[in-house]
Amino acid sequence: MIKDASGTTVEIRPKAGSTVEGAINHLITAARAEAGASPGQNIPAMMAGQAKTFNVGIIGYGLSAKVFHIPFIQVTPTLRLHSILQRSPKSGDSAPEDHPEAKHFTSLDEFLADSSLDVVVLSTPPGTHFSFAQQALAAGKHVFVEKPFVPTVREAEELIKQSREAGRLICVYQNRRWDSDFLTVQQLLANSGNKDKSQSGSSAVVDADIGRVVEFNTYFERYRPDKPTNWKGTLPMSQGGGVLYDLGSHLLDQVYVLFGLPGSVYAKFSVQRDGMLVDATTATAEEMEPDSIVVTLYYPSRGGLTVRASATVHSAETRQPRFWIRGTKGSYYKTGLDTQEPQLRSGMKVGDAQFGLEDDDSCAARLVTVADDGKLEERALPNITPPQTYARFYELFARALASGKEEDVPVPATQAADVLRIIEAAKESATTGREVPLAR
Repeated sequence: MIKDASGTTVEIRPKAGSTVEGAINHLITAARAEAGASPGQNIPAMMAGQAKTFNVGIIGYGLSAKVFHIPFIQVTPTLRLHSILQRSPKSGDSAPEDHPEAKHFTSLDEFLADSSLDVVVLSTPPGTHFSFAQQALAAGKHVFVEKPFVPTVREAEELIKQSREAGRLICVYQNRRWDSDFLTVQQLLANSGNKDKSQSGSSAVVDADIGRVVEFNTYFERYRPDKPTNWKGTLPMSQGGGVLYDLGSHLLDQVYVLFGLPGSVYAKFSVQRDGMLVDATTATAEEMEPDSIVVTLYYPSRGGLTVRASATVHSAETRQPRFWIRGTKGSYYKTGLDTQEPQLRSGMKVGDAQFGLEDDDSCAARLVTVADDGKLEERALPNITPPQTYARFYELFARALASGKEEDVPVPATQAADVLRIIEAAKESATTGREVPLAR
């Protein structure tokens, strides 16, 4: 029994003598007709109540667009790759050749003038984010912007104000909130000292308790003796370039998710490749353009918790450190970066069964806990499974688009602005040599 367009209940009977398969096909055909669905429409989408599909356009066609955005747009049911703006397509690097199903533009004005476009993804150098986001919001589009959001808190606040006035959403692509090791750490800290393990916020429970965290170290160390030649190595900090905005924004965002804004910040910047330290006697942080940073955050309201975030270029290690956490009842030490980026770079598909699963040979986590008798017990602690992956990020963003609510955005611009407050305090500290209070 189904209802027709007028709401009248209609009984659907398969033809006499038909097979079970034929009867099922008959019912599906009738259901499609009743719902007004096209012959090729996806059945789950039809059953979901004709959920709106949002047309997504991307500005920029570099690594970020190809690896971190397009693959996830394509697997998110309510998103559609609608258009790509690439200034100068060329053989071997051509959005029109790679994605003939999409619309293609070389002009920003023409791209934004397309009334069928709902969402703009900014996959461009950070110095362009503020201007492009302003124009996209003015054109009535939602904005999904790569990190770093913008270079300054002032610009972030202006965009937040504009988005609210326009009734549009801004989401910042802090994808490493969905790294498997970070999600494991997040659950470990939620469980530690928490009797109600069901409140840890994950589908898989980390069976461990390291007590109150007293020291949290997070690393993005590399052995990169040669300076990058792309914008990450040439764009000044005043335009959102450099290690503080690139890798530092990931580290500090994860710390912010776990602990919120710190009470104060102390930072040291250096140019390890040249053997130079940034301080008030040499130059400002912007003039020095450091390649390595160590940022210390203090949390008086959390029992004196100290957090250190480090990103350097002369770490000659076969297993780079990632997290080192010390608590009153144990510790956690993890090596190796999340595997999603290298997997995507190598061509692995988002739907592959191995996507998001780390290689134990290169990534390992050691957990030490204090037993009831006071002895220390050590064991391996695997990441939570199954991995949520960056696909979860896009799924949550799509849900926010459907609801239209700022509170549903997985990484709202207000949070990105708070991370920029930490970044600006770190720049001030590195230049002056002083600990900088962080007041809102």
